[in-house]
Amino acid sequence: MDTNVLDILPKDFAPSSRVWIYQANRPFFEKEAIEINEQLDQFVQQWNAHGEGVKGWGQLLFNQVIVLIADETHTVVSGCSTDSSVRIIKSIEKQYNVNMFDRLLLGFIVKEKVQLLPLAQVNYALEKGYITEDTLYLNNTVLTLGDLKENWLIPVKQSWLKAKITSLQG
Repeated sequence: MDTNVLDILPKDFAPSSRVWIYQANRPFFEKEAIEINEQLDQFVQQWNAHGEGVKGWGQLLFNQVIVLIADETHTVVSGCSTDSSVRIIKSIEKQYNVNMFDRLLLGFIVKEKVQLLPLAQVNYALEKGYITEDTLYLNNTVLTLGDLKENWLIPVKQSWLKAKITSLQG
């Protein structure tokens, strides 16, 4: 699995562009992934805030994670335009029978795939060697494009999880 997302992300968006990350509770099948990317393309082309077009980007990454980005340099994303982005995600959820809003399900890159673990099982997974402190963690708390580029895929030991993991405290 190629985890270098820098080549995929838009190059002409400001580092301060807002980011929303939605992680599905299962990987999408190839046909579903194609359909989802088509829906995301259509959505960002029509994305508006107070009648003004939003410079947006949306993509399914790793067959399991949707990333939406809005460059607010010219058009600020408001409550209504944010709501419209949530509606497309909820529509995808319903259409493909997945959960995209479970924030207690954490993503890790294990054996070239996104593997999900409930927060409560992270210590156990570390103890058993399923993940290590160097395992890449999908830090879905990032809020800007600059932060996404620097702090989205990071080793567990560099994430906020470090404070929650008993074996890494010391």
